Amino acid sequence: MATDTTPTPTPAELDAVAICRALIRIDSSNYGDSSGPGEREAAEYVMGLLTEVGYEPEYFESADRRANVVLRIPGTDPTRPALVVHGHLDVVPAQARDWKMDPFGGDEMDGMIWGRGAVDMKDMDAMILAVVRDMKRSGWQPPRDLIIAFFADEEQGGTYGARYAVENRPELFAGASEAISEVGGYSVELGGRRAYLLQTAEKGLAWMRMIAEGTAGHGSQINTDNAVTRLAGAVARIGAHTWPRDLSPTVRALLDGVSELTGLPFDPDDPASVDMLVQALGSTSKFVGATLSAYSNPTQLDAGYKANVVPGSAEAVIDVRFLPGQEEQTMATLRELAGDGVRFEDVQRAIALEVPFTGDLVDRMVAALDAEDPGATVLPYMLSGGTDNKHLADLGITGYGFAPLQLPAEMDFAGMFHGVDERVPVAAVEFGVRVLERLLRTC
Repeated sequence: MATDTTPTPTPAELDAVAICRALIRIDSSNYGDSSGPGEREAAEYVMGLLTEVGYEPEYFESADRRANVVLRIPGTDPTRPALVVHGHLDVVPAQARDWKMDPFGGDEMDGMIWGRGAVDMKDMDAMILAVVRDMKRSGWQPPRDLIIAFFADEEQGGTYGARYAVENRPELFAGASEAISEVGGYSVELGGRRAYLLQTAEKGLAWMRMIAEGTAGHGSQINTDNAVTRLAGAVARIGAHTWPRDLSPTVRALLDGVSELTGLPFDPDDPASVDMLVQALGSTSKFVGATLSAYSNPTQLDAGYKANVVPGSAEAVIDVRFLPGQEEQTMATLRELAGDGVRFEDVQRAIALEVPFTGDLVDRMVAALDAEDPGATVLPYMLSGGTDNKHLADLGITGYGFAPLQLPAEMDFAGMFHGVDERVPVAAVEFGVRVLERLLRTC
């Protein structure tokens, strides 16, 4: 008779799965204009989980319903710098009619937890909570202070969350030198072998409003100073612009590792070689391919109020992602592409990050992954999006993306972020709990 060799989940692993499902059921959609439900209900749930086991976390709101939770756990060596372990409680909206399952149902089917936030990032929130709850119940203590934070508003740039906390409550992070959060530590299949991508860089962000001025008038008359025409030209040029490739040290290190694992040649000066290595990453190429250069996407347009009236101004919003060290030259290129008569206003701006793939914390993260998946390779990579690590960097805190997940080779993980039918394997969450506990016991 065959025997089941699947290990029995630990109490912490079971706790993480239950917490993840419960968090998904709390609609914390962030519409970008504070019209949504906010994070209050999710933050109150987190407070309950922490106080239940004896912790005394702090809850604060930056605005009505925009809630944050921070907890400091003393380590055995108070002379060491603290480690920030953080997640965000908000999610992007979801249209239920587009989904196979209720996006706020937190259902479990076919070994997957379904729902908005399953990977971005209520799974990691749950893993953090499960590990620190087990820490309190079991009586073990981390080597250094841990600052556990759950922020609001990450999906709209952190104005009510991490940015607010850094600007208004910096004492909460006193003595911290490093941080971990999303999006890294997940697995990909390369050359028949499993590798884990540790995020050591992320592109900068500039959401910018372009405003074109012109002469208002009757739509039936000739108008050579038309704001809509001027704006449309700027939008078309910026949207069609091919940004030059520039491989950062992180991207080069990643592609070099992909080359070693797959046997494909790596020539950084050969676009075909680079493209082949990026494609070898499968669905993760959606993340990595966008880190080879700066990029700009027009996303919103607004002009006029009547068919026969030429408006005096027209506006558009563009989403610009720039590489580390290239913010100023990227902005200069945008101004040149826009041309005369178009001005820019910041909607949201955040720095690019690139940190070393070396040091004790990196070694500990690699060791924690290796202990649960012996022989697996760990490679650095750059995220094309952004995380709250950008705001903590203002306090001199070095941030990494480390939300460990062992994923099925066929899973389109990148497509889960902000996508329809977002889901995460139960086994991946359980794996993440084991890895995260190993890290926090040794870091």
